[in-house]
Amino acid sequence: MSAASRRPRREAAALVPPSTTPHLSSTHETISPARIKARDDGIRAERAAAQHLAAGGFAILEKNLRVGRYEIDLLVSDGPVVVVVEVRARGPRALVRALDTIDARKRARLRLAGKWLWRDRFAEDPRYERLRFDCVAVTFDESGATRIEHVRAAF
Repeated sequence: MSAASRRPRREAAALVPPSTTPHLSSTHETISPARIKARDDGIRAERAAAQHLAAGGFAILEKNLRVGRYEIDLLVSDGPVVVVVEVRARGPRALVRALDTIDARKRARLRLAGKWLWRDRFAEDPRYERLRFDCVAVTFDESGATRIEHVRAAF
């Protein structure tokens, strides 16, 4: 009997077809229910943040923009300013505030993506003068309602 056949089999939590998750590489991968909920909460948070910013006069330029291997959650304009927005979501029982989860490594990646984006897309556009980095924290309470905190020029 081989070592592989003696290993206990792990049960899959959920089987998600690739059509619903385009970022997955194989034809089917297992995703835990907690991971699915986190992904869904992230999508809800990004939608809520985009609606909040649009209501505040920002123009939504892009959502989930890929810049090299990095992703920018929201790219908006605030008049002559291009704004890279990082969206963070937390539930009612979270131990850490959403904004506290943006560490130095994440800020560095966002700055690099913003630098490339400015250089390649906005530097020569006369409508825009500069780039700014904002954060939006979306907190879901027990009833599912959202509370949004927007920090301009967060880093």
